[in-house]
Amino acid sequence: MTQTILITGTSTGLGRATAKLFHARGWNVVATMRTPDSEAELTALDNVLVTRLDVQDGASIAAAVDAGLARFGRIDALVNNAGYGAYGPLEATPVEKIRRQFDVNVLGLLATTKQLLPQFRANRAGVIVNIASVGGRITFPLGTLYHGSKFAVEGLSEALHYELAPLGVRVKIIEPGGIRTDFGGRSFDFNNDPALTEYQPLVEAVASGLGALMSEGGSEPEEIAETVWTAITDGTDTLRYVAGADAQQVLKVRDTVDDATFFAGMRDHFGLDS
Repeated sequence: MTQTILITGTSTGLGRATAKLFHARGWNVVATMRTPDSEAELTALDNVLVTRLDVQDGASIAAAVDAGLARFGRIDALVNNAGYGAYGPLEATPVEKIRRQFDVNVLGLLATTKQLLPQFRANRAGVIVNIASVGGRITFPLGTLYHGSKFAVEGLSEALHYELAPLGVRVKIIEPGGIRTDFGGRSFDFNNDPALTEYQPLVEAVASGLGALMSEGGSEPEEIAETVWTAITDGTDTLRYVAGADAQQVLKVRDTVDDATFFAGMRDHFGLDS
């Protein structure tokens, strides 16, 4: 039986690369996005259903899952990929943007997962892949919201794997480093208030340092999609998958030094005073 995967956030980047990879390898794909009317490439593929899903809209989540089940009969895997990064001084960030960061990266992920759990439980099978980040294990300055949300994804995924394992459902966490997508564009929300002068030296240093990190490397989304493929198809109970050479390098350093040493290295990278 042909298996089916539902992926959130397939309009660009990793979500799109994952949809194309699974389609190429014979899976049915429910490719979801907030604005499917403008999609052409994925819509043209056989065995791909492009449908609307906004993780902040519970009705759209339910409708997307129902559409996938109506088209393909069952859904075997879920990739919670939709998300973005909010950076900037907390004091300069409006409360509505604080809420939106967690609504999208955490609450939307939970809502989408919850919508599929009755089917996975009935089938006593299924794989849930949550796209976390190296930023769910380490932090950059001014990333209070983004890293808070990704640390939350790490914790909820680890806890969830205990309760779903007896049902035959596996939970997987993907931890990419930099991905050569538009994360610095539509998927990046930087908040600042120049009137808060005390923060501006840090803002300038971090803006420069983050730009260097994004331009120095990272992986192509197709490479990270291969890790998603492995996580879903390897048949193991492995929870965490570090994806990309940069992620492997930084997490190796983080795991081998104490807090003071790691924080000093991070301050040095961004040119920050102790």
